[in-house]
Amino acid sequence: MTAPKFYLYRQIMGSHSQTGLVAAASCQDYLDSVIKKHEFTRPDKENDRVRHIDALNAQTGPVFLTYKSSAELDALFEQITSGTPDVDFQAEDAVRHTSWTIEDAKIIGTITAAFAAIPTLYIADGHHRSAAAARVFKDRKGADGSSHFLTVIFPDHQMQILAYNRAIKDLNGLSPSQLLDKLDLIARLIPQSTAVTPEKKHQFGLYLAGQWYQATIRDNFLESTDPIELLDVTLLQRHILDPILGIDDPRTSKRIAFIGGIRGTRELEKIVNSGEYAVSISMFPTSIHDLMRVADNNGIMPPKSTWFEPKLRDAMFSYILD
Repeated sequence: MTAPKFYLYRQIMGSHSQTGLVAAASCQDYLDSVIKKHEFTRPDKENDRVRHIDALNAQTGPVFLTYKSSAELDALFEQITSGTPDVDFQAEDAVRHTSWTIEDAKIIGTITAAFAAIPTLYIADGHHRSAAAARVFKDRKGADGSSHFLTVIFPDHQMQILAYNRAIKDLNGLSPSQLLDKLDLIARLIPQSTAVTPEKKHQFGLYLAGQWYQATIRDNFLESTDPIELLDVTLLQRHILDPILGIDDPRTSKRIAFIGGIRGTRELEKIVNSGEYAVSISMFPTSIHDLMRVADNNGIMPPKSTWFEPKLRDAMFSYILD
């Protein structure tokens, strides 16, 4: 990873701040799994991204990467960002975007050497963009600058993952009381007078027939050593959504909706109270370290496992192919 210049990109969303390096990552590293994945991609979305790159001869949306943090890079980035940014604006969603240009050859060398000592990068968000870039690389046989793709790389301790909640259209022929009886075999249910935002792993909230329940997965379902099997999204799908509510494939089912945690529990109440959905489920966010463990084991996470905030700003940086 070398360049005549680097950029640091800081996003500020409320009290949360994250600072990452804007850089061109190697398509070959992606193909060799030095840059690790954790999701399947859909061919139609990949095709759209390939057409976008070919039409513009550029990549205008960065891939969101993360790495196991480095104290050296943390200190260096903090020093650089103590100065006045070259770009500073607040978007309509109230996220502040700033960037600093790094042109000093010595600093660039230090950053390059520090990243060379980091064995693995992980895709947080942008699997279709990276897959499309790799396809363009192979189609063009590395010509025209296609050997790299645009990324922003953030340290793991600054990543913010919000819950990715669920809502189901119907109860699969069950009454609310019958559903609760079945759920009680899987999780300890405690009725709540207010909305449930789970406070720990293996806990979720259930909103059904105007009532919130706190649900905690029972210990006998937590005996696996496989990191994928212990993800809350896996436990929910394997023991509740599929066998009880009949959602066998959440990728294709029209009976389930996925709601970003940024919309809060009020949205989960609203869509059930309206009658549009029968039950909604609030989740505890998947951790970045769970994501890394799955990727390190060459595993694939269930769909809609993570919701990253803030989102990267498209076209703030672009990578022009030659």
